[in-house]
Amino acid sequence: VCSSDLQYAQHRELQRAMKETGAAAGSAVTVDAWTGEVLAISNYPVFNPNSRDALDFAGARNRAVTDVFEPGSTIKTLTLVAALESGLFSIDSLVDTSPGRIRVGSKVLHDPRDYGEITVSNIIEKSSQVGVTKLAQAVGHEAVLDVLRRFGLGESTGTGFPGERAGTLPDLARWSDIEKVTLAFGYGLNTTPIQLARAYAALANDGVLRPLTLLKQDPQDLPPGQRVVEPTIAREVLKVLGRVTQPGGTATLAHVPGFSVGGKTGTVHKVGESGYLDDQYVALFVGIAPMTSPRYVTAILIDQPRGDHYGGGLAAAPVYARITEDVLRIRNARPEQIGRAHV
Repeated sequence: VCSSDLQYAQHRELQRAMKETGAAAGSAVTVDAWTGEVLAISNYPVFNPNSRDALDFAGARNRAVTDVFEPGSTIKTLTLVAALESGLFSIDSLVDTSPGRIRVGSKVLHDPRDYGEITVSNIIEKSSQVGVTKLAQAVGHEAVLDVLRRFGLGESTGTGFPGERAGTLPDLARWSDIEKVTLAFGYGLNTTPIQLARAYAALANDGVLRPLTLLKQDPQDLPPGQRVVEPTIAREVLKVLGRVTQPGGTATLAHVPGFSVGGKTGTVHKVGESGYLDDQYVALFVGIAPMTSPRYVTAILIDQPRGDHYGGGLAAAPVYARITEDVLRIRNARPEQIGRAHV
């Protein structure tokens, strides 16, 4: 189903990102949320199948499908789903995040600054650890875990690609207070880029999760999807994701000229032999476009970007923007008036 033009454009932009960020590896995957079709997959390092002598098996892996990682703050979007489903919160509910830090067990979780009393929407826009912690404590880890399962994490996406990893969700007999909270912002579980893309595609598809396919689908003969969230909640979440890419959000560099887009950043500490590393990161962005008619979902992973621009908003969001500009052009999407977008 991959368009050669789109595959080339995605590959080109991921290679460019690798040079700009000095990253060790990266992946990009674009899916059509309405049909479940995988439109393009790119990875770095790459290999030349015509040069068998120089074949590096590390470069031959389809990392977007076979490599797992902790998804970090991209999971806050699904925690928002759990919060809205609980009935305890709307996107306009106020949460006090003062003084910019919160103690959970022996750990202290920090925000970059004291955001004070902010809305639930602001919590996602600013990716507030304190705010998400309070949401998680209010709804409970069981509700968050239930949403993660419903959105397809911990299971195959359905592509049938050899070696596809299902990832893992925590299955603990006893949960510590900190484990209950860190689940809500994407630590303690493993997923693949294509799984993240599929999860966000359910939001773009009005709450219906579809199996993914590498084959062209007849629109009149699509396999049945599964409703995983009510349309009203999916649309509220999309409204918040649209604000993440607006001024004041963490992903202003995801902007695509002529279109409204939405999404969520993630910046995850890598794990070493003695625990989480202070100076090595995975930068993530998962985005949806166009927000007036959500359809195309692209997940970006940049592994170990170097320098100061290591966060999802700086390292991954610009890659998403360039790829999505090509996606919308190649798929003949009509430019919109941004003022009418879901923001």
